[in-house]
Amino acid sequence: MKLILSRKGFDSSAGGVPSPLIDGRPISLPIPTGMPTPTRFCDLGNEFAELVTDLTRGRIKADRPCHVDPDLGAKALVRVPGWRGALGQVSAAQSHLSNNGVGVGDVFLFWGLFRSAARSPGGTWTYNGDSEHRLFGWLQIDEVLMVGEDPLPALDRHPWLRSHPHLAPGWPSNNTVYVAREKLTLPDGIANLPGYGLLKRGYRFTASASRQPSLWAVPSWLDPGRGGTGLTYHPSARWNHDGTLHSAARGQEFVADIGSRQDAIEWLLMVLNEAGET
Repeated sequence: MKLILSRKGFDSSAGGVPSPLIDGRPISLPIPTGMPTPTRFCDLGNEFAELVTDLTRGRIKADRPCHVDPDLGAKALVRVPGWRGALGQVSAAQSHLSNNGVGVGDVFLFWGLFRSAARSPGGTWTYNGDSEHRLFGWLQIDEVLMVGEDPLPALDRHPWLRSHPHLAPGWPSNNTVYVAREKLTLPDGIANLPGYGLLKRGYRFTASASRQPSLWAVPSWLDPGRGGTGLTYHPSARWNHDGTLHSAARGQEFVADIGSRQDAIEWLLMVLNEAGET
């Protein structure tokens, strides 16, 4: 079994600002895009359009197209019966997933850059804290769809995917969609958890005393200096003797091959047991 730490949402380059933490809950903002998509910020629920407009100080407008991927929240859009969570990937990031054998049963853990935000006395959303890296959602792979440049075969099989941006025409030939399982299935059986969803508070990677979001406090099962699995894109020079990691600035998909390690599975269940919306 593999865990994939998958970077998604707003940051200093995509969107230009962090996604908000509102009352401690991570709200990952889908990035603005010029790629194929059927969705604008104003099409989404949960005040997304207002958050984007306020937090970017009007630079990104509510009618701007956005890339809702991973698509994890059932309430974000009007859904077709049979809808499940899904993730799309292309280009070098998809090649990295393929080269590392990511497939059915593996689990994506989605993280991004976040910062606390609240309404100002004037009613607009403003930031009021330091930035950090935090997990906000997950998806266990049930099926891998090699969509390529023609989405019609995949849509014939799963018409509920029509709202997903990677099922629009115009993507490169290695365009791939990962469809979620209904129920999380671990090496020792089915867990009492959904196979995808959003977290109520998430898991903070940034070390508690650090002002640098990219300095992570990592669990021992991941740290190769403490017998852990290691993580793609992270050579030995990035791991510190105090159990911290300087996370890579480049790369979207970081893969850890945990096999059936019980300590890693217990950590995963700890993170997902505060699951929120699915």
